Amino acid sequence: MERQTGCVHIYCGDGKGKTTCGMGLCVRAAGYGYRVLIYQFMKDNSTSERKAMEKIPGITFVPGLKQEKFSFQMTDQEKEDRKHFYEEKFREVVKKAQEENYDVLFLDEIIYTIRAGLFDEELLIRWLREKPEHLEVILTGQDPGEELTACADYVSELKKIRHPFDRGLAARDGIEK
Repeated sequence: MERQTGCVHIYCGDGKGKTTCGMGLCVRAAGYGYRVLIYQFMKDNSTSERKAMEKIPGITFVPGLKQEKFSFQMTDQEKEDRKHFYEEKFREVVKKAQEENYDVLFLDEIIYTIRAGLFDEELLIRWLREKPEHLEVILTGQDPGEELTACADYVSELKKIRHPFDRGLAARDGIEK
């Protein structure tokens, strides 16, 4: 299989479906025979998409934390600890992607961690500028900065028009989580 130039995708916005878009691209890539590596920031190891996709040949998930909470629920110390954890995990994941010659790397919710102060945006931008040429990279989260957006080849915004959460319906198993 001939390797192509890898692009950077950003799925952003306040609408539902950023992770779903990224996962769909991962399934497509695996169906073609590409090797896909996924790490989910701000999510534990029990997401429904993970349970299904771990069964697909060619897709590998890097384990995250056993339990996770929203950044607004964290103390300042927890935020500091989480930032250190996520930056180290990022280094581990990109090293694995490079050393084990993956074709696609999905960093789910990394943009959220940046906006929440739990990850250094410059660390990501420096790596994107030096990433392996063939590696396709997918990033998700709300409100990417201008410099990060400039690093991307694709930027797709999902806009919320209406969402059940607005009327008090909590996230539902198998649909939002």
